[in-house]
Amino acid sequence: MVVVATGVDIIEVRRIREAMERWGDRFLRRIFTPGEISHCRRKSRPELSFAARYAAKEAVLKALGIGLRGGLSWKDVEIINDVRGAPMVKPGRPMMELLGEKRLLISLSHLREMAAAVALLVDDRGEQR
Repeated sequence: MVVVATGVDIIEVRRIREAMERWGDRFLRRIFTPGEISHCRRKSRPELSFAARYAAKEAVLKALGIGLRGGLSWKDVEIINDVRGAPMVKPGRPMMELLGEKRLLISLSHLREMAAAVALLVDDRGEQR
């Protein structure tokens, strides 16, 4: 496995909390999938989970080297949990086309007022981008 690219993002939880207070569900539906919204709302402090997932989406876009101008929407980058509870990227069709045979690995973290994520774009065939 070769790490082809990395993406890192950190965000103040306050920014997500303020957007949720100001725009409510409209903000959430613009950025997050129904599954992400459901997952985060089950948490005791949903804003922490929303912030971590927001950071993960940003980190993934950075690892891909395209940002939102590259033809992906926020919801094309869905962050889910595997059976063990570890976060993972569930790529939508547009992202699958960009990835080809590469895949993304992510790690999320948060404190009381900060959330961060790291994304690695990896190629199991050992080829560099």
